[in-house]
Amino acid sequence: MTLAAIVAASATLFGYPAAAATYKWVDDQGVVHYSDKVPPEAVNKGATIMDKQGRQVQKIEPAPTPEQRKAMDAAAEQKQATAKAHEERARKDRALLLSYTDEGEIEVAKKRALATVEAQIQSAETYTNDLKKKQDTLAKRKAGYADKPIPVELERELNNVEIEFSRQAALIQQKKGDEITISAKYDADRQRWRDIKSDPERSAEALALDQPKSATKSATANK
Repeated sequence: MTLAAIVAASATLFGYPAAAATYKWVDDQGVVHYSDKVPPEAVNKGATIMDKQGRQVQKIEPAPTPEQRKAMDAAAEQKQATAKAHEERARKDRALLLSYTDEGEIEVAKKRALATVEAQIQSAETYTNDLKKKQDTLAKRKAGYADKPIPVELERELNNVEIEFSRQAALIQQKKGDEITISAKYDADRQRWRDIKSDPERSAEALALDQPKSATKSATANK
């Protein structure tokens, strides 16, 4: 909005005609001027609007420079990003508080998750032991042929066992990695739960996150 438009709007707001206003402005050389209208060279440079008694009724700041506008835009983006991160933290806090009522429940959930993975590891290890026995048996059969041609079926079976043996070894390794990940996840949840509970303001903010929506729904239902 130009300075002239701002002045016109301000005049209406303060209840006096725009023509009755006096404008105080400073030129590029620093000289102060007074006039009854906004000169072209003063547009977007800022001015002071005065009434007939010479009293200031409004101060109009100059339009920001490109550098100032860039800094303002960057600050606005940073503020928006900070607000978004804050809201996301509050939502995660809320989900955690609604999932567990105390630290003991987190530990129980951790043990349950680890038990599931441990059972999978034990099953894979048992299967691997069976594969090892089968592999040894097939290897002995192969050795029994000495210099004779080895049946294709035997070679194929041995190859399949070796492939499955490698697959189970990779699966066991993956599951052991899952155990580490699960432990770290629940330990982090427990520490986060402690941090939230030790900060009443943070806890209240998380639990009240969706209250406005709930209140709106209740008000609508009661009508």
